[in-house]
Amino acid sequence: MSTLDSLALTCIPAQDEALRAEVRAFLAQATKEMPAHLRARSWGGYSTEFSRQLGARGWIGVTLPREYGGGGRSAFARYVLVEEFLNFGAPVGSHWIADRQSAPLILKYGTEAQKRFYIPRVCRGEAFFCIGMSEPNAGSDLASVATRAVPNAQGFLLNGQKIWTTNAHHCQYMIALVRTSGSAEDRQRGLSQVIVDLSLPGITVRPIEDLSGDSHFCEVFFDNVQLGLDALIGAEGQGWEQVTAELAFERSGPERLFSSIVLFDQWLDWVRTPAGRSEAAVLLAGKVLTQLAPLRAMSVAVQQRLAEGGSPIIEAALVKELGTTLEQFIPASIADALFAAESEDLPVELLMTLKYVTEASPSFSLRGGTRDILRGMIARGLGLR
Repeated sequence: MSTLDSLALTCIPAQDEALRAEVRAFLAQATKEMPAHLRARSWGGYSTEFSRQLGARGWIGVTLPREYGGGGRSAFARYVLVEEFLNFGAPVGSHWIADRQSAPLILKYGTEAQKRFYIPRVCRGEAFFCIGMSEPNAGSDLASVATRAVPNAQGFLLNGQKIWTTNAHHCQYMIALVRTSGSAEDRQRGLSQVIVDLSLPGITVRPIEDLSGDSHFCEVFFDNVQLGLDALIGAEGQGWEQVTAELAFERSGPERLFSSIVLFDQWLDWVRTPAGRSEAAVLLAGKVLTQLAPLRAMSVAVQQRLAEGGSPIIEAALVKELGTTLEQFIPASIADALFAAESEDLPVELLMTLKYVTEASPSFSLRGGTRDILRGMIARGLGLR
């Protein structure tokens, strides 16, 4: 039994819930040879071949219109898929952002030509996107963006730098938030979103190695990069409105709750053995589950709001803040529990998984908006600032 089996506090429509059995059967076979410490990477894991397999099954772009190669299904069908990808630790990092944000953004704001070109490629697992939002010395303060795309006769001339860009070194495209008019002092005015082909001259991508030795964050430099007229997505100067709506998709999904789920499930397997079982371990398992269950319910509720066309920005920020706090609590508390027991028979694979998740966990409250930024948004939403 997986952890998710005990979290049926909310109701996903039956036709979408029915997808779960098929997905589990496929993933059980596809990931059976993968050790847990690799599966723990999941949406940071990179496999173009696996993404193409999912694309062939129609499991990428499942909510997008069929005329653009999508599945034409509800947002809850995608929710089921994402939960199971994380539950099994499937290596979905290559197409993750394109499926979650880029293709829906292009569908909502893009030209017909952009939709026809990019979306079918995303759905086939062939086109991978990264997001260019954060900049040096700006952190999550998106309104202070200084990277400029100056309009010219050919389109836009792009100069500047992005940082903390996930998987940029593996992607063909970036959707970047840039300043097309005014100055950084103008804050939210003059911002636009552009699609950047990362193979263009003048672009340098430099991976950043983290504590675990992985390099999924990158720095990206733009030096007089000439973009075409068709690079602009949406309306010039409307980038702030577009990107804030996009962030609700990024901050509320299961990936903000289940980054440590492979470790938690593996530890539960150990606790179920005579050697691993203790009163303290059982109490800890209950503590995690009693936090995880309502958070999942909140995440599903935000999904419902998004499916209805709403923009639950504050609610999504709340899910992300509470979710990443739990994601970081899991490896820390499991480490305390394991080493307090002073057992000499701890499973090596469990320790390897714990090591990776512990080293990766500081990034959980960085990606998708830092803790301070999210708490500020929540405070404003409550009328406290």
